[in-house]
Parts: sequence; C-alpha cells; structure tokens
Amino acid sequence: MAVVYTFSVQVETAYLESQSSVEEERYAFSYTVTITNTGNVAAQLISRHWVITDADNQVQEVKGLGVIGEQPLLQPNEQFTYTSGTVLNTVFGQMQGSYQVVAVDGIQFEAIIPPFTLTAPRVLH
Repeated sequence: MAVVYTFSVQVETAYLESQSSVEEERYAFSYTVTITNTGNVAAQLISRHWVITDADNQVQEVKGLGVIGEQPLLQPNEQFTYTSGTVLNTVFGQMQGSYQVVAVDGIQFEAIIPPFTLTAPRVLH
C-alpha cells in the first residue's frame, strides 16, 4: 500500500457582535477549524500561515508555530478542532492559508486551508 500524506481542513465562522464596533470600524470574527488526517501515516502540525484580506484588499499575513499553542500529532482519521479569531476593518473579508505538517517518517507536506468568507450581518444606520 502506498503511503498517503494528506490533511483535510474545514472551517466554520461566526460574527462576534459583542466584540465588534461599527463606529470604530472593528468587526470581530471567530473561526472553528477541524483538521482531519486523511492520509495513512501519523503526522504533526508544526506551523500555520494565514492570509487575511478585508473588503478594501488590505492583506495581513500571520505565521507562527502550531495553532492555539499546540502542535497536534494526528493519527490516520483522527481530528483536531480549535477555535480562534480575527478582527477586520470592514464588514466582510476572506481568509485562506496552509499548515506545515511533518509525518512521523520525516516527510514534510503542506495542508491547504481553502478560502473562506468572514461576513457581518447587514448593519443599519
């Protein structure tokens, strides 16, 4: 059987009204990420790279070790779920990125985080 190195990534988002301020152009969002080892070898998430783009095409890049202070080691078919957040200056934006992963046999690979939308409900003035 061939060795397969893959993680799948799924994201759910939420607008955080209590942490947002229309007057200050501050829009807070949470995102819950579920990472699944869809390969057939155990692998550890080492680092992350996010590209966050707001509606004005202002881009922030975030790089760092692990996620929420952890570097989970996932066995085949095992999942890891965490919640984090970001703040935009516009009512909507987009995030995408990747995780850098190392399998227990030393092979490094990248798990792509597909683009997802952050959007606040319509705000009336």
